[in-house]
Amino acid sequence: MSDLAARARTLREALARYNHQYYVLDAPTVPDAQYDALFRELQQLEAAHPELLTPDSPTLRVGAAPRDGFQEVTHRVPMLSLNNGFSEADIQNFDRRVREGLGLTEVDYACEPKFDGLAVSLLYRNGVLVEGSTRGDGETGEDVTANLRTIRAIPLRLPLADPPPVLEVRGEVLMLKQDFAALNAAQAARGEKAFVNPRNAAAGALRQLDPALTAQRPLSFFAYGVGEVEGLDLPPTHALLMDVLARLHFPVATERAVVRGVAGLLQYFERIGQQRAGLCYDIDGVVYKVDAFRLQQALGFVSRAPRFAIAHKFPAEEALTEIVDIDVQVGRTGALTPVARLKPVFVGGVTVTNATLHNEDEIRRKDIRIGDQVWVRRAGDVIPEVVAVVLAQRPDNARQFIMPMRCPVCGSAVTRTADEATSRCSGGLFCPAQRKQALLHFAQRRAMDIDGLGEKLVDQLVDGGLVRAAPDLYTLALEPLAQLPRMGMKSAQNLLAAIAHSRQTTLGRFIFALGIRNVGEATARDLARHFGDLPALLAATPEALQAVPDVGPVVAQSIHDFLAEPHNRDVIARLLEQGIHWPEVQAPTVQARPLAGLTLVLTGTLPHLSRSEAQVRIENAGGKVAGSVSKRTHYVVAGADAGSKLEQARTLGIQVLDEAQLLSLLNQETPSP
Repeated sequence: MSDLAARARTLREALARYNHQYYVLDAPTVPDAQYDALFRELQQLEAAHPELLTPDSPTLRVGAAPRDGFQEVTHRVPMLSLNNGFSEADIQNFDRRVREGLGLTEVDYACEPKFDGLAVSLLYRNGVLVEGSTRGDGETGEDVTANLRTIRAIPLRLPLADPPPVLEVRGEVLMLKQDFAALNAAQAARGEKAFVNPRNAAAGALRQLDPALTAQRPLSFFAYGVGEVEGLDLPPTHALLMDVLARLHFPVATERAVVRGVAGLLQYFERIGQQRAGLCYDIDGVVYKVDAFRLQQALGFVSRAPRFAIAHKFPAEEALTEIVDIDVQVGRTGALTPVARLKPVFVGGVTVTNATLHNEDEIRRKDIRIGDQVWVRRAGDVIPEVVAVVLAQRPDNARQFIMPMRCPVCGSAVTRTADEATSRCSGGLFCPAQRKQALLHFAQRRAMDIDGLGEKLVDQLVDGGLVRAAPDLYTLALEPLAQLPRMGMKSAQNLLAAIAHSRQTTLGRFIFALGIRNVGEATARDLARHFGDLPALLAATPEALQAVPDVGPVVAQSIHDFLAEPHNRDVIARLLEQGIHWPEVQAPTVQARPLAGLTLVLTGTLPHLSRSEAQVRIENAGGKVAGSVSKRTHYVVAGADAGSKLEQARTLGIQVLDEAQLLSLLNQETPSP
């Protein structure tokens, strides 16, 4: 067995080396037949001796068993989004803010292409890939480890004799242009539908429940940074970090550069723009980051984006077409949105037939009429919009659009307040359009997570009179449900099981599921964390609501108005009567939240508490757990094998706690760092 284990190890190392040479360096050193022979030998060894199979085996790249669904992964360091710049003035303002924030006359920036793919996180423990996840909402993503293992450009084991305990590498999964063209050619040969663009093809592949299907798609990966790091000394700049990742066998953009000042940024943007068509992958702009990490930490973050970075987007693609008609869509909150029906036109990588006109004021401002020739813009995944009218080509029979006085769906009166541009249906929960969208929002994965309740089924339930509001979902019977078209007994049983399972939820999910205007997932979680339970939230005044982080006067008033409506309270009461519940949370008090307003950083392994347990205790006590150490950090909690964060804390003079001191601090009433 020792000889077999040694042979398996030799095969794994050789195949990993050949993978890197072929997929990352684009410089293969062995014929395909020789690679295939070694691969088959390793497969046969592992089949005969399953104990030889390791998490870093190249044979795992062919895919594992299909899954029932994706588990959630909480990012230890949030995967933040970037603010966008579209003009030279935007970039000049960015550079000015950076210089003023640092007190410098000129700054060095790391520049790199902005990949048009899907952001993912790769977690390595002791050098082995153990977890891969999507970005999700920045705080929580989906576990796609098995799928990411099929991407041959991603190393399954780091080429280090003494790997760090934890290294989280972040990057983009995408499909190269030539691979996308070959994929669509194969689709056409089989008489199957072609994919619209590389990003959609990559997204569909990464979210396959069967990793074997993912393995059939030619996906690539490029690293652009790191998240959580333990036991590895990072270089002082982003540019040097990219060099480190390249040495660790991660693909990185060869077009990256370090430039000085705003002039260097704009020159880089122009150069990459000229190279864009010839690149092997799609990009939709470039990314600028302050190069020095110490300067990044000094600048910090604003909202959910870093102050030290920005995405400089390329000009949106535009095309000329005709407005055939203007319809009105009614959203789940009752908002009436005029939509232009267009002669089909190919723009931004897709065929566009509809474009948003936003509201009646926007139509008047641009003087848009039915029959006009218009410029339509589509940038990335942004909803297409009408940019401008070609007045010189306006036909004599062009017609003005008039916003209807009655809802086109339910006939209720349309209202518009003086302080907003949006017209709204007053039908509320009685409007079928709002009812359907409200149900879809209620059932979505981030809300009540009712698997199987999609758009077509909601249409059937509402149109058939089986469901008028969310509480009716919990009274559905098996027989009527099974008789719906394309349903059947098994599907009906699965749906009822999913509905029953949704009764056990969290307060944050429930608040988000209600569909309150201006309340997203993050705000819903903040409301749940602040008020502790529903009665306290229902009784909250607008002033009390503004005490919640990131809730201003507009959002507070929106929440208060929604919860003050009798029919909304009736829906909430009916939902609770149907058995929807969540774990009880003690209403926060000053005494119960001793860490209110404090930021802590966790590093190393604590003797008794896991990382997640420590984070939950800190957050329940009102504190915030950050992923990196900065001047705004109040405490660093260090355990065994603490890494660079501990050294940063000592350098910055931040108090370091052990587990016993943390537990003691959690019992204090008024801690002060």
